[in-house]
Amino acid sequence: MRFVLPLTLRLGLCALSPALLSPAEAQSAAALARVDAAQMGIPAAREKAYPGSDLTVRQTLRAGSNYQRYVVSYQSDGLRINALLTVPRGTPPQGGWPAVVFNHGYVPPNVYRTTERYVAYQDAFARAGFVTLKSDYRGHGSSQGEALGGYYAPGYTDDVMNALGSLKKDPRVNAARIGMWGHSMGGFLSLRAMVLDRSVKAGVIWAGVVGDYDQLMNEWRSPVPASIPRSVLNLRKVAVEKYGTPKANPEFWNTLSATSYLRDLGGPLQLHIGTADEDVPVAFHTSLAARLKAIGKPVQSYVYPGDNHNLSRNLNTALARSVAFFRANL
Repeated sequence: MRFVLPLTLRLGLCALSPALLSPAEAQSAAALARVDAAQMGIPAAREKAYPGSDLTVRQTLRAGSNYQRYVVSYQSDGLRINALLTVPRGTPPQGGWPAVVFNHGYVPPNVYRTTERYVAYQDAFARAGFVTLKSDYRGHGSSQGEALGGYYAPGYTDDVMNALGSLKKDPRVNAARIGMWGHSMGGFLSLRAMVLDRSVKAGVIWAGVVGDYDQLMNEWRSPVPASIPRSVLNLRKVAVEKYGTPKANPEFWNTLSATSYLRDLGGPLQLHIGTADEDVPVAFHTSLAARLKAIGKPVQSYVYPGDNHNLSRNLNTALARSVAFFRANL
């Protein structure tokens, strides 16, 4: 039997023995070596440009009830990122259609498919007359790049911001009427995007990972999905070794937390979570709602007794509330 070292150990040995790594592992090791948690800082992110690009149609899909569906791609940090685009049929309102950047939660990148998961969610907004764009973050499906996670590497944030940039320049879209919808990790990304760009008019977050980094490290006790590579999980360990814990170095970690910049939000938020959520603590939701209320920012909070991470028992109610919120605020 051939004994194979775990990937994390092989990554640690790569400087001495590059031959131990496969080409794919060597590429991952190189990408990980370039990651510094400081790149996640909101001030650092504000120094970057997120122009996006034209949306290039890769595949025309079967149409929805009153909208067209496409697999498209756009550019993010020089990478081709795929996405599922929906466009209402008919005559657009003056200035173009309102739009929603649709940010999905964690799905194992190697099994992620553009046209799977979140179908009913995206359909609800598409049928209501919104352009929607659901990005396949880098390393997901056929998108280029490395999937390094959303919490300690900036790539997924960059992809969301460039999706926003791509919608702003699309002639079918009213750039002044764009919102964000995010679930779980997608909620984390949505909140970051909204404090980075005040032009985002409104946000809806379901079961969002929206705590600060002290909460993420010390209050998030759900089991870590087995599909997350240990090399990605190691990014947190490396960051703490370099910068200390959030309690020991709050100044640094606060610059990474979108919750430190809530005054910069350009529009209202609507938050949803179930009390039986086994993946994300309800405390993340209630803490964010309290922080927003404390600084006078408009927020709607819905807590569903006994419901799960996907709000399965209240799906139609939560979708109806979300659609109504966007109609009122976009």
